[in-house]
Amino acid sequence: MREVLPELLAWWRDDVPVGMATVVRTWRSSPRQPGATMLVGGDDTAVGSVSGGCVEGAVYELCKDVLASGEPVRERYGVSDDDAFAVGLTCGGIIELFVEKVDRTTFPEFGQVAAAIEAGDPVAVVTVIEGPADKFGKRLVIWPESRSGSLGSSRLDDAATDDARGLLAAGRTDTLHYGTDGERRGSGLTLFVASYAPAARMIVFGAIDFAAAVARIGQFLGYHVTVCDARPVFATSKRFPGADEVVVNWPHRYLKQEIDAGRVDGRTVVCVLTHDPKFDVPVLEVALEHPLAYVGAMGSRRTHEDRLARLREAGVTEKALERLASPIGLDLGARTPEETAVSIAAEIIAGRWGGGGARLTDLEGRIHHHAS
Repeated sequence: MREVLPELLAWWRDDVPVGMATVVRTWRSSPRQPGATMLVGGDDTAVGSVSGGCVEGAVYELCKDVLASGEPVRERYGVSDDDAFAVGLTCGGIIELFVEKVDRTTFPEFGQVAAAIEAGDPVAVVTVIEGPADKFGKRLVIWPESRSGSLGSSRLDDAATDDARGLLAAGRTDTLHYGTDGERRGSGLTLFVASYAPAARMIVFGAIDFAAAVARIGQFLGYHVTVCDARPVFATSKRFPGADEVVVNWPHRYLKQEIDAGRVDGRTVVCVLTHDPKFDVPVLEVALEHPLAYVGAMGSRRTHEDRLARLREAGVTEKALERLASPIGLDLGARTPEETAVSIAAEIIAGRWGGGGARLTDLEGRIHHHAS
């Protein structure tokens, strides 16, 4: 929806009904990914694309039908090999669309959603795309601290809120599957979660083998991963294929530049793996001055104590030092870089959702917690 937001918002403000087709699932080499959107306005104007041109004609007519009936539909299209090749692919694919009528009545929260998207604030739109008739097409809008609308039951709303916030935190658009009342091990209900937020950042300082493993698991979790090191011989894309970018710069200078440019926010996690005071102390000074989601530093107990002393000498307050995860990671008994990366990821996840890191078998009560 992001690519057609100006047109959709203009029509919505004028209360002009719009037929909106959204790619919700794909198979094989489909031309567009989930979230791609095509609109057909009340004046029969078409905006956007769901297939790169392959099936736009059929989708256009389907949008007009939905505008006339007011009833949402789900439709699947196969994209032929020839058509796929024409839009730059080497093989065909299948796309599944959800088509709905959008106006002030059917989507009263859209103004708030559009404002959040334009401001760069995270918001997720959850829609029932498969399920019983009384739930099909229902919508729930979710922000990090609130929600609006309903999917048909409080239990389903709670389950969807938990899981959609997880997707939103990672900047991922995806489908979720439940029982008809939100049972996690059930079936019969499919939700499409359209997440509108830039992926949270993970910045890894120190071009070492542990950093390569942390970068891979960070990307797996949905982070936009940057590896930074001042030594150009080590900071190369070839050594860190799991990173989205590799930067050669002094860590503290780079982090300050990113903060000053507004490219770091409260979802950003910082992992300092440099093992060198001349690198890690200055960058930790910068990191601990800002409300980042997580700041961790690798090292032994002796290194940790020396690091704390140096940070105190530099003027870092005790309150700020309480936010430092050092030595980094949870106690999993990790030895290899990959195992250590899992322990770091586990600590980040626990911090994000308030987990204690204990074995679930030793706990009582709900496994997942939600906030409305």
